[in-house]
Parts: sequence; C-alpha cells; structure tokens
Amino acid sequence: MPTPQPEHQPNQRLGIIAALGAFGLWGVAPMYFKLLVGVSALEIIVHRIIWAIPLLVIFLVIRDGKSFWLRMKLPRKTILGLLLSGSLVATNWLVFVWAVTHDHVLETSLGYFINPLVNVLLGTLFLKERLTKLQAVAVVTAFAGTAYLAWYLGQPPWISLVLGFSFGFYGLVRKRLGVGPMIGLLWEALLLAIPTLLAGIWIANTQGFQFGAISTRIDLLLIGAGLVTVVPLIWFNTAAQNLALTTVGFFQYIAPTLTFLLAVFLYGENFTPGHMVAFSCIWISLAMVSAESVLRPRRVRIP
Repeated sequence: MPTPQPEHQPNQRLGIIAALGAFGLWGVAPMYFKLLVGVSALEIIVHRIIWAIPLLVIFLVIRDGKSFWLRMKLPRKTILGLLLSGSLVATNWLVFVWAVTHDHVLETSLGYFINPLVNVLLGTLFLKERLTKLQAVAVVTAFAGTAYLAWYLGQPPWISLVLGFSFGFYGLVRKRLGVGPMIGLLWEALLLAIPTLLAGIWIANTQGFQFGAISTRIDLLLIGAGLVTVVPLIWFNTAAQNLALTTVGFFQYIAPTLTFLLAVFLYGENFTPGHMVAFSCIWISLAMVSAESVLRPRRVRIP
C-alpha cells in the first residue's frame, strides 16, 4: 500500500516573497516592453506566446514528472473553453503591449485598477454572487469616476476598459473551467500557436520581422518575452499556495501602483484633473471592496 503524501504545509514567508516578486514584475513590465519600441505589438505577442511554450513544458515536466502527460489530458469541452480564455488573454496582452509602446502606460494602470471591480460585477452577473451594499457603492463610485474621465477626455478610456474587462472575462472563464493556472496557460499557448504562426507569416510578408533584423539585443529581449510571461505566473502560483486568498488580493494592487508611478514620474505622461478624479474614485472603491473582504469573515464568526 503506497505511503500517503504529506499535505502541503503553507510557508508564509515564501508566499510573501513570491507575491512581491510576481506583482512587482507585473508592475514594472512596461519598462521591459519599452525597450522594444520599434517592434510592432503583434510581433511581440507572437514571440511572447511561442517562447512561453517550451518554458512552460520544461517547468511542468520538472514539477509533475510523469504525471505531466496525465494532467494535460482534458475533456474536449474544457479545451474549447481554454481556446476562448486564450483568445481573451492574448487580446489583453496585445492591447497592453501596444499601449506601453505608444506611451499610454497610465491607461494600463487604470485598467488593472478597474479589474478587481470588474470581477465583482461579473461575479454578480454570471455567477449569481450577491453584491453587498458596500460593494454596490464601490462599483457605482468606480463607474462614476470612469464616466467623468470619459467626459473630461471627450471619449471613453478604451485601453483601460478593454484591459479591465478582457482580464475580468478571462478570470471568469478560467474559474468555470477549473483548470490549474500553469496547465491552463500551456494549453492556451498551444491552442494559439497556429494563429500565432499565421500572424508571424503575415508580419513577415507585409512589414518584415524585426527579429534577426535589428540587433542581438532586440532578439534576446523578444525571446525573453516568454520569461516575462511565465516567471511571474510561477511566482503567483507559489504565492497562492502559501497565502490566504484575501492576502493575495491585497498584493494585487502592487502591480498597477508601480505602473502608475512609472507612467507619471518616469515617463512623464500627462496626469490630468480627469485622471485624478477617476483614479481617486477607483482607489476609494478598492478600499471599500478590500474592507468588505476583511470584515465579512469576521461577521460570519459572530454567534
């Protein structure tokens, strides 16, 4: 009879280090993609997906051993779902990279600040989760701030909205599929491989590949785009295994905060009064949602 494996014992210190690494790297990712200005966003995404595949396979084979192949066997319905989620995350990546390389870093920060509130809204609409009064006020406050920014700019903040909602729907689809983050990402990359290669052929025939045409430095940065995709996800997975979900939720604000600071203080993007109102409303909303997530468990314990 096989000896039962010991359950995973959470290591809080490791979880905190991993969370800081994951969200910190996501937060400074614009600095990496800024180095690729001159390469089209579509070509960057092509490399991001293609180079992520071997890295994910190597990691999962080392982690799972022979059980890797068993874990990769999924029902056809689940695979179709991963095609949808892969398309959503690829859209998110493409818009993000385009925004960064076209000096819209501030809008990417706003998009990822919006995302937790989008998650609350989608949970209500699709998962039949009930909004508390505080959450409802938070969503309305965030909407009011975003609407004011749209009025101030004369058009909706499309980049922020696409980033916030594409990642929100991505999370919703993945939640319903119930597939592990690493296995799911590998399947998504594999399913997108053929469209990605077709996009690469189109780029080569129309504008020409920058890979191999500019410098060794650019080539290495494009290959490294796979690492930028995979490494923070590995760290996030480690954090999720060792920390409470609520704690991980607080760490997620590190990434858009760092991006915000980069946009305003390093890249000198214009932080208008409209942005000030929108960001203030969203920060207040996030404070409400965070307070709700902390207070709710305490209420449940009251006899």
